[in-house]
Amino acid sequence: MLATIRPDAWNFPLLLHVLGAMVMVGALVVAASALILAWRDGSAALVRAGFRTLLLGALPAFVVMRASAEWILSKEGLTDSNLAWIGIGFTTSDFGLVIILVSTLLAWLAVRRTRRGEGSGALGRVPAALVSLLLVVYLVTIWAMTTKPT
Repeated sequence: MLATIRPDAWNFPLLLHVLGAMVMVGALVVAASALILAWRDGSAALVRAGFRTLLLGALPAFVVMRASAEWILSKEGLTDSNLAWIGIGFTTSDFGLVIILVSTLLAWLAVRRTRRGEGSGALGRVPAALVSLLLVVYLVTIWAMTTKPT
């Protein structure tokens, strides 16, 4: 069978999952860009923008993406399946949450440090590197979600 038609009841959870993932990746791109640019010129405003993007963009989008992933899995009856693409998705999202939380914390510390006039230093560089690494990991996840390797 080349394609199947899914029931209409699956459309909304799937839409939420894809929308949450798209917003999360977009927020991570913005945060990585701001933090990398702050790394280059030491701008406190860019560090603050990177932190706010992680806190107000990436974290809520992660929650939407992950909750709707569980919802669509239960709707499709795949909760007990051993499919590779589901394993990749869960592994990278679990790893990604830790990286997002650590990056947000470090960016917050860098913002506090720049407010005191000390410069962000390594506290601004580490979140930039972590978020950039996470973007590469999520590109692999996007590939797995779209190609569905078995």
